Amino acid sequence: MYHDHGGDIYVPRHIPGPGSPGLLDFSANISPLGLPPRVVEVLTREARNFDRYPDPRCGELREALAKHHGLEADRIVCGNGAADLIYRIVYRVKPKKALVMAPSFSEYEKALREVGCVVERYELTYPHFRVDETILGKIRSGTDLVFFCNPNNPTGLLADPELVRRISQRCGDAGALLAADECFNELLDDPAAHTLLGGLPRSPHLIILRAFTKRYAMAGLRLGYILCGSPEIARTIAETGPPWSVSTPAQRAGIAALQETAYMEELRRMVKAERTMMKAALADLGFEVLGGEANYLFFRLPGAAAGAGFFHALLDRGILVRSCANYPGLDDSYYRIAVKSPAENRTLIAVLRDMQKETPWQKPS
Repeated sequence: MYHDHGGDIYVPRHIPGPGSPGLLDFSANISPLGLPPRVVEVLTREARNFDRYPDPRCGELREALAKHHGLEADRIVCGNGAADLIYRIVYRVKPKKALVMAPSFSEYEKALREVGCVVERYELTYPHFRVDETILGKIRSGTDLVFFCNPNNPTGLLADPELVRRISQRCGDAGALLAADECFNELLDDPAAHTLLGGLPRSPHLIILRAFTKRYAMAGLRLGYILCGSPEIARTIAETGPPWSVSTPAQRAGIAALQETAYMEELRRMVKAERTMMKAALADLGFEVLGGEANYLFFRLPGAAAGAGFFHALLDRGILVRSCANYPGLDDSYYRIAVKSPAENRTLIAVLRDMQKETPWQKPS
């Protein structure tokens, strides 16, 4: 089965052979700090209890999230990662017509088409790939659900905060639910400036998606959650899908991770510094850096380097990146890479410099 996301290190072609150096995975936008210390401690300490069924309501975790966000626990639903919750939202709403951005996270459209929904795309185009006021005209009577990713994936670009508020208001006026994907919000330099969280209690049409996956390096544990403007919508989404969707290890890890304030401060500091360095280095090598305001960069190859050969050339050198060729409107000249640790980032840049010497593409003058 073909897997169309980053982080797929399990394909035989990607697995290093015996004696080979480990694969450097730049295709998944995960915290370079690894699991927080409290998470490692709690998973080790409580492993003997993992033979029990998990709490199907995620009660303690929801209370911890409620305290963390200053909301009531009955507005929160936890799931097996953000992707699980995307499908549960869609299965609960059963929309007939929905709006998504393109390019954006592919699971929105995939989930919508599984329920027979007519999907309209709001196309983001080269070179800016930014949302503007024209999106408001796409949200009209008959639109049941809007998925809006901010910062967007794969572009890493933020929408203007005032425009985002107008999009939310427009959804409310049109009778559409707005699923605002803020999974990368807490990896921004200023998370509070780019969230709809403050208006959530006054917005019954609003659902905010968040995840532990990226910011706490918990991709393998699978933990996401939604914050709902309507407690009734939260209740019905919680009743959609199979029981026990969040394992005991994931629940315990989530509670522990929320206490890691120093971890998050260090992560933002590192991401900001390394993102700045990598943008400059990629531009110096001749790549067109088009976006990146969280922990990943979106760029386009120079003409002479474009194509699938770039992906395989890096893979042959032990580095996995995310080709964006399977996103609507993009081709194999577009790539996304994670911002990782200083040592890993410098390894990637050094490899790219070696490749640049071997190929005909030129640095900008």
